[in-house]
Amino acid sequence: MFERKNRILLKELVKTDFKLRYQGSIIGYLWSVLRPLMLFAVMYVVFIYFLRFGDDVPHFAVALLLAQVLWGFFSETTNLGMVSIVNRGDLLRKLKFPTYIIVVAISINALINLVISLVIVFIFGLINQVELSVFVFLAPLLLVELYAFSLGISLILATIYVRFRDIGPIWEVLLQIGMYITPIIYPLTLIVQRADIRIAKLLLMNPMAQIIQDMRYLFTSPVNTPVWQLIDNKFIMIIPYVLPFVVLIAGFVIFNKNSKKFAEII
Repeated sequence: MFERKNRILLKELVKTDFKLRYQGSIIGYLWSVLRPLMLFAVMYVVFIYFLRFGDDVPHFAVALLLAQVLWGFFSETTNLGMVSIVNRGDLLRKLKFPTYIIVVAISINALINLVISLVIVFIFGLINQVELSVFVFLAPLLLVELYAFSLGISLILATIYVRFRDIGPIWEVLLQIGMYITPIIYPLTLIVQRADIRIAKLLLMNPMAQIIQDMRYLFTSPVNTPVWQLIDNKFIMIIPYVLPFVVLIAGFVIFNKNSKKFAEII
């Protein structure tokens, strides 16, 4: 059972991290809105205006912004979660509490930014007269899946980072690779048309690709074929939906197994 003192600690960590993130900044919390919009503007000019990606996909600009926001959450949660235990080493040596709270606090902060960014996406979609899918009520389930996958990866990375700081630059490279093999700056239809539908199906085994594709289907256009329509085999189709929760369980097991030694190693 999550004790009251741990709930209080988690709340204080979330508040402290949120305040420190933009401390000394002139516009402060507005960066949580401006940062994804600035990155989207660059992507829009390069990939949509000049390279003409997504010409055959309705409202691809909205789809691009949506995908960038979702990937931004995953990147922010895993990057900050990875170094969170080392950065809070002083707290570990002073207090006795479940260490995973530190990583969870980071993920909740990122979740707050995600919610703010999704409101911007929704407004942008309304301006572009996007018609929502009748299955839009499934969106919260996809967000739960996204959170579970991001937190699970963060717990694993945080455990490794305590002993091996080299995982930092390695993960940075893996994130870059992951962004390019995930349909973010290009629609999945591009892969189907120019390569092979089997490659598209393989890409969607990645939970991040599946989440982004399904969210695009719900919020932008049915042209963004979701996993359950693209893959006929139900046993294969369910893999990316189950994998995030397997990763989350594995993350907690690995983290808790090693957490008792964190204070000694840091």
